[in-house]
Amino acid sequence: MTEENRKSTRIRDLPREERPREKLISRGPMALEIYELVAVILGTGTQKEDVLSLSKRIIEQYGNQIVFTRPDVKTIMETFGLSKVKACQIVAALELGRRLFMQEQHEIYLRTPQEVFEYVKPMSILPKEHLRGLYLNNRNKLIRDEVISIGTLSESLAHPREILVPAIESKCAAFILVHNHPSGDPTPSQDDFMVTKKILDASKIMDISFLDHIIVGREKFTSLRKTTHIWD
Repeated sequence: MTEENRKSTRIRDLPREERPREKLISRGPMALEIYELVAVILGTGTQKEDVLSLSKRIIEQYGNQIVFTRPDVKTIMETFGLSKVKACQIVAALELGRRLFMQEQHEIYLRTPQEVFEYVKPMSILPKEHLRGLYLNNRNKLIRDEVISIGTLSESLAHPREILVPAIESKCAAFILVHNHPSGDPTPSQDDFMVTKKILDASKIMDISFLDHIIVGREKFTSLRKTTHIWD
């Protein structure tokens, strides 16, 4: 989001009747966009970012994956540069939304690399590398979406234990790894190859299918299963 856009969404620049809290009081919750509801919960932004801009970023990253995403407080603090108090507010709000949506039995199936890319597309704008595990049942239905690590992908950040423990806990049949390249270029690095091979070897021992490793760039992606011989 550009500085110009941030300025245009500052609460103090809006007419009083268009500010989220005032809209909520005068018109009710249905009059507010989702990011405006988040802004009401947070109350204020940070020294660097207005609460509306911050709320939009949160929804861009987590909105369409809220059912399966369970970010922890530390992850939110690192991703958005927030204090512990504000990170707790966001985690609580996301968890509340996740539980309510789960009651509607929302289902997502990931059968192809393209479907995976469409599901994780918001990762393409993240300023840091995020490694996620998508855990599936035997019909390729998503049952858990886990942020495993944040930072340049390496064997230390992608230890098989961190990836396979959620697989065991969720009793999944298979999983897919996804990480983004902030440069926008999804070309695999040597570390990407090494990590993928190490995880594949470990998954075979645990008898859990490692289906693919998708690298997300700007509007494009690379499937390591489709483009390498690691699975041969």
